[in-house]
Amino acid sequence: MPKLGMEPIRKAALVKATIVEIGRAGSLDVTVSQIAKRAGMSSALAHHYFGSKGDMFLAAMRHILTLYGAEVRGALAVADGPQGRLRAILAASFGLSSFRREAVGAWLNFWVLAQTVPEAKRLLAVYQRRLRSNLLAGLRPLAGARAEIVADGLGALVDGLYLREVLKSGPPDREAALAHALAYLEAQLRV
Repeated sequence: MPKLGMEPIRKAALVKATIVEIGRAGSLDVTVSQIAKRAGMSSALAHHYFGSKGDMFLAAMRHILTLYGAEVRGALAVADGPQGRLRAILAASFGLSSFRREAVGAWLNFWVLAQTVPEAKRLLAVYQRRLRSNLLAGLRPLAGARAEIVADGLGALVDGLYLREVLKSGPPDREAALAHALAYLEAQLRV
């Protein structure tokens, strides 16, 4: 008989284990058995809770996106003015919960998965629309008619910095990534 109240705890453990295993492997080439072992349970139990490795990975990305969304909302809550909003969004984009080796590796694989899995493509589109919308709210008063082009450039820069970080050795350099993004923003606002 299953223990009552264990489902959310076990699902959370599987989500975290999925992120770690994908980050460790650098690809989706991990097994449910590896994920379950890292989470301290059997692969049968992992299948019971999620059904498939794909479902576990989507749950892991939802978790990463939830953490990112909370970080953005928290940063925006204390931001002052349009430029403060933009700095807050960029700081959250390279925040501690999202910009660590495992999460960056998961992002890379998420972009690959979004090419073929409709639910992953939908999640990626939601993230991209929210990022663009948040950037536009800060850019419109500062960049006027150029706001959309600058927002698209910043979004692409954030994605590109994630790609660069996952492809290099060592831990992601949050400060350097944020500095690049802020320098790009400042240059675009001076034009």
